[in-house]
Amino acid sequence: MKSEIRDGMRMAWDVPIRMDDGLELRADVFLPVVDGTYPVILTCGPYGKGLAFQDGFGFAYNKLVTDFPEVTAGSSQKYQCWETVDPEKWVPDGYACVRVDSRGAGRSPGHMDLFSSREIKDIYNAIEWAAVQPWSTGKVGMCGISYYAMNQWLVASLQPPHLAAMCAWEGAADSYREWSRHGGILCTFGPYIADLQIKTVQHGVGRRGARSRVTGEFVAGPATLSEEELGSNRADMDTDHLLHPLDDEFHKSRSPDWSKVTVPFLSAANWGALGIHLRGNIEAFTRAASKEKWLEAHGLEHWTHFYTDYGVTLQKRFFAHYLKGEANGWKEKQAPVTLQIRHPGNRFVAREEKEWPLARTQWTKYYLDPASQTLRTDAPGNGTVVYDGLGDGLTFMTPPLAAPTEITGPVSAKLFVSSSTSDADLFLIVRLFSPDMKEVSFLGVVDPLTPVAQGWLRASHRKLDPKLSTIGRPYHSHDEKQTLKPGDVVELDIEIWPTCIAIPPGFRLALSIRGKDYQHAAAGKIPLLHQRVGPVVPNGVGPFFHDDPRDRPAAIFGGKVTLHCDSGRPSHLLLPIVPVKT
Repeated sequence: MKSEIRDGMRMAWDVPIRMDDGLELRADVFLPVVDGTYPVILTCGPYGKGLAFQDGFGFAYNKLVTDFPEVTAGSSQKYQCWETVDPEKWVPDGYACVRVDSRGAGRSPGHMDLFSSREIKDIYNAIEWAAVQPWSTGKVGMCGISYYAMNQWLVASLQPPHLAAMCAWEGAADSYREWSRHGGILCTFGPYIADLQIKTVQHGVGRRGARSRVTGEFVAGPATLSEEELGSNRADMDTDHLLHPLDDEFHKSRSPDWSKVTVPFLSAANWGALGIHLRGNIEAFTRAASKEKWLEAHGLEHWTHFYTDYGVTLQKRFFAHYLKGEANGWKEKQAPVTLQIRHPGNRFVAREEKEWPLARTQWTKYYLDPASQTLRTDAPGNGTVVYDGLGDGLTFMTPPLAAPTEITGPVSAKLFVSSSTSDADLFLIVRLFSPDMKEVSFLGVVDPLTPVAQGWLRASHRKLDPKLSTIGRPYHSHDEKQTLKPGDVVELDIEIWPTCIAIPPGFRLALSIRGKDYQHAAAGKIPLLHQRVGPVVPNGVGPFFHDDPRDRPAAIFGGKVTLHCDSGRPSHLLLPIVPVKT
């Protein structure tokens, strides 16, 4: 462990934190220079506490500071890491910042098993360790993006005594529905991100990895292990996700118990986080037992507003109240729900609300008409239409909207389908078209061609949980497989993730029903450097693909799918239309 004073902070590197099984995790601690006791902002995760943002994620960093130069104001950026707070912006305000490498990551030894009960118990132990240090007031808060938000929901379920508040900024929650399998369909994102961001800083990469630009030490520890040793020291996420096709104990142990999440929290969602995070932030707000909870929703890239003045100011107001006890009006003046209402052109207008979904929502059915492939509100369509089970599918579109229309809230669809095989995967995409019939895309978390909303369902996973299903948000149990009989019609209630869009007159809404991932018409035409792996081309879904042939064999999912529509089978899209606030 080394300590030093520089850049207006007192810092200690690789501070050991002993776990209940005797293993020691390593933490970096940033403190004010003046001796005293301070509330703690803590993060624990697998991305390497010593890897600078600009070294690990250069494209994202350069875009962030170019678009928002305010991010670098008052900071040398030497201590800024991916998805965690910048100590130079928090320590001067009287906080201690503790950054912990999780088990098996960075400079912490051990077996890496992401989101496992062992990893979450380690975070519990780190919180309680930080609370009793001589420089701590005993009040610990957690604040971070993505992984550093997702594990907040999990550790909150354990109710560590000194966890006083948390800010989960764009953090998924459900291991099955938001991380491993969307609607029961295997998503390849987990293994992809493990290869990209986690294995590269696994403890033992050593000399093959990066050095800290602050300490000069290897980010992933002093020892350099063989690939075989590294492999034996981590769980295989790809195999784990493939071998757990239902929401079994593997996934339940990696998902929060909302009845036990009682700590005050701020849940910050991103409208463009389709395939990850958005659903979790909303579910947390609506289902957690916490009596003091707030929801905020914004747009733009995944990494942006956590670091801008907008985001940092919001975070500091929240923590000043809960960690410092400041009477800053947070509880009295902060609306329960703050929405950045999204408009075409990636424009946002802030609005305060009291609840989610909004009480004044007008739930409106848009019926599918197979004959004209339109969406209509007057009566159900009549007829059938067939598409290839692994193909581009069908698109149904409204006429030009006559008046401004806002859609804000959860979305769902009820479809009546049959298949020529024993199963079918349905990919639903809500899309927007301008008056000249050009598709309107949005800046999503990692993809500038993101559509309005997306949903997924494997037909054999159609079983609903009636206790957890709500209007606009059907909840599938995913606890058994109900295969189809070829030709038999089944009723599917499909969850489409929440959204927000204020639509001008003359624009058209569309619903695409596909047998594979959505692809924007401009896919392949906009080059984009993504993090540290070279060129990745925007496509409309970012890295959230569902194309693993082991999960979707053509013999089962490559048949003909028939959509049925009539008065007895009123296939429709259910939209949350929000009237003008009075």
